[in-house]
Amino acid sequence: MIDPIASIVIPAHNEEAVIGRCLEAILTGSEPGELEIVVACNGCADRTAEIARSFGPSVRVVETPVPSKIVALNLGDAIATQFPRFYVDADIVLPIAAIRKTACLLRAGHVHAAGPRALWDLSRSTWLVRSFYRVWKHQPYFDHGQVGAGVYAVSKHGHARLGHFPDITADDEYVRRLFGPNERSTVEGAFFTITPPRRLRDLIRIKTRSRRGNLELADRFPHLTPPKGSHGARFVARLLSRPETWPAVPVYLFVVLSTMVRSRLSYRPFESAPWERDLSSRTVCGSAR
Repeated sequence: MIDPIASIVIPAHNEEAVIGRCLEAILTGSEPGELEIVVACNGCADRTAEIARSFGPSVRVVETPVPSKIVALNLGDAIATQFPRFYVDADIVLPIAAIRKTACLLRAGHVHAAGPRALWDLSRSTWLVRSFYRVWKHQPYFDHGQVGAGVYAVSKHGHARLGHFPDITADDEYVRRLFGPNERSTVEGAFFTITPPRRLRDLIRIKTRSRRGNLELADRFPHLTPPKGSHGARFVARLLSRPETWPAVPVYLFVVLSTMVRSRLSYRPFESAPWERDLSSRTVCGSAR
């Protein structure tokens, strides 16, 4: 047994299809006791907790009847004891190598929030969804200081600033805005994998939720402004220099415009919105040991 290098909090609502895959990726290659893992099951009506417990003492499972990601994050956070502190969505594949590199960077103290670089498994997605991501991945957002998109971690100092998660939709964007560009970092050589939706309509639903979450942040935390800069111009310049992306641009623009309209029409300030969740990417059965 060794001392834990980090705590990992995984909020999980009816994630029996993917929680095994998530935990398997985290634990494969790890040393006994290297990680403190807390799975916070919220409002589950399936085998999520049972599957998580099947991983034995390496995983601690806590449960709440309230189906809320924020409630789960705060519940898991109250139980976790180690720093750096990772927050990981249950449908993410995060290998131990990425955890170690991220934890090492945060322990060095130069930044207070960090995350690995995102990869997308589009093997089960339609051509339209693949087209969107062919353009999406070139956004300057992914260059440096990416915190979110399913995985983010904070140092002890960063956690003191974060404190209690507020009741919001976009917890990852909230955390990213808490830290300035020099206080957060994308960890080079560290990667995690996201499984995007299969169909375009499911992609539009989750992107609408994301935009609506940003509208909520602007209303509730106006002092946490998004980073300013020439991201738009840089993004366009990149696409112009990559002719292979041009056929996918109309699909990208359609998704962007559709989600802008849908989020504006459905957003009600200071009211909880329905959680639009993609189930098409949650079809990989996890190990039940």
